[in-house]
Amino acid sequence: MQPDDLIYLDYNATTPVLPEVIEAMLPYLQKHWGNPSSSHAFGRRAHVAVDAARQQVAELIGCAADEIVFTSGGTEANNLALRGVTEAVAQRRQVVTSAIEHPSIAAPCAWLERHGWRICRLEVGHDGRVILEQLTANIGAGTALVTAMHSNNETGVLQPIVTIARAAHAAGALMHTDAAQSLGKIPVDVNELEVDLLSIAGHKLYAPKGVGALYVRRGTPLKPFTLGAGHEQGLRPGTENVAGIAGLGAACDVARRSLGAAAAQMSELRDRLWALLSARVPGLILNGDVNERLPNTLNVCFPKVSGTALLAATPGIAASTGSACHDGQEAPSSVLLAMGVPAEQAIGSVRLTLGRSTTAAEIGCAADALSAAWVALRSRK
Repeated sequence: MQPDDLIYLDYNATTPVLPEVIEAMLPYLQKHWGNPSSSHAFGRRAHVAVDAARQQVAELIGCAADEIVFTSGGTEANNLALRGVTEAVAQRRQVVTSAIEHPSIAAPCAWLERHGWRICRLEVGHDGRVILEQLTANIGAGTALVTAMHSNNETGVLQPIVTIARAAHAAGALMHTDAAQSLGKIPVDVNELEVDLLSIAGHKLYAPKGVGALYVRRGTPLKPFTLGAGHEQGLRPGTENVAGIAGLGAACDVARRSLGAAAAQMSELRDRLWALLSARVPGLILNGDVNERLPNTLNVCFPKVSGTALLAATPGIAASTGSACHDGQEAPSSVLLAMGVPAEQAIGSVRLTLGRSTTAAEIGCAADALSAAWVALRSRK
């Protein structure tokens, strides 16, 4: 089967690069290929492109252009936030996070823990949202940073970031959120969220892979965790990826101008997919909060089957599970386990995520294929 025959329902994993984004990138791959740190005409043209993109990113999240630091992606942005703040505020020795963070948060937290930091991992409820009582009980004068993802990459569940940020600030701590999954799907404004740092991944919002950004509120103490020259206000050394940055800027501009219509379309198709599947699969379970979630994300548990086996039986659909496979043994999603989903139930979960180009016809075909595969797998038992 050729890729063009596939129905792509894995937009939370990555997105295609929009035509407008490719168009914005091409001049800096073909003609204006100078180093933006150079003072001659080639360098000045590249520098202008980086500045223009910085403004486009800033406009999407409601900040000033000089509060945007370009990175190689969301993972680097998350590492810079955690490592940078903890290096700059070393007199406080605690970081508060959640039990369902992306590995690019969880792994730096584990590194900090090995180096003497106290890491408090807040539990989540069955709805996938942080238990706020645990936050108030565990945050205090020793807390340097609170980091909680804006939306979960597996379930799409949104966290109460404003409430968390206010608790962090009341304790004198800084607030970071990983918004990689949210940008381009729902409105994200750093001032409304009251966050000090926010991470962006380009390839989650139709920009190329290998580019991202970290929002850093003016006055936020932050030190670089990679060393070199003074690029990006001294916070991220290395010659800027000019073409990628131009692409990220263009993607943010598209998102800003069309966010409402795109979100409404994805939400309608997501709900249609749920309706079709739940009508044909008795006992189908929706994982996570019904209302507080991204408009494109549907994480469902198919009863008494393996999600991996279900997707293997539907090769025309590109989707994913949150499960891990080690030595041929399938392990349930750690996110679902943290939500209290029984392991035998979590094994049957599948993440179906829609994008700007998903069609009603694709939703109908996907529902047909997934429900038929479920029936076939159940009949074998």
